[in-house]
Amino acid sequence: MLSTTKRSQVNKAQHKAVLDTEVLNQIIDESLIGHIAIVEHSGPVIIPMLAWRVDDHIYIHGANNSRLMRSLKQGAQTCVTFTLFDGWVLARSAFHHSAHYRSAVVFGGFEQVENKDEKDRVLNYFIEHIAPGRTQQVRLSSDKELAATLVLKMPLSEASVKVSNYGVNDDRADLDLPVWAGVLPYRTVVGPLEPVEACQSLEEPDYSAAYTHRWYT
Repeated sequence: MLSTTKRSQVNKAQHKAVLDTEVLNQIIDESLIGHIAIVEHSGPVIIPMLAWRVDDHIYIHGANNSRLMRSLKQGAQTCVTFTLFDGWVLARSAFHHSAHYRSAVVFGGFEQVENKDEKDRVLNYFIEHIAPGRTQQVRLSSDKELAATLVLKMPLSEASVKVSNYGVNDDRADLDLPVWAGVLPYRTVVGPLEPVEACQSLEEPDYSAAYTHRWYT
């Protein structure tokens, strides 16, 4: 269960707050895009980054000369947000239109992963997450490539989760209006694969297991 801190306390729409750690993990694992906040001399900046989870940490990677990575590796406090959009809620009144979504905010500071073998492990874990079995087929990262890559991790010890899936919330006075109301679902579909020209004769790999209900049919 997620612990509640002053930063992670959900104050707006508290009925949407979720304390189940597994829900947090699912949101991160499905999203894989984290928006990371930093404060620079010119003001606040939010940058989207690939972000993945291994056990109870999230990881990001980038070039050694990246301004974001250089700032974060110093351990400055930040937050990382993940959002999955699940659909529009269409009400009988304009005011009550809303959305279904799942969101998570992780608070804390990043630290650098310095051990070469550990960097290699978590980077390969990410590849396996998006394309199972692929690390058994491709050329793995060289020592030079690993040295040029900065990997940072942040613990999932402080986070908040909100889930909105409550359907239409029309006012009682509007229920008899002859207007269609309901949910317009929004789904991300993964695939089919699009090979480069030189690979069109090769057997197509099957990555559907990583995406279950999101894989195209």
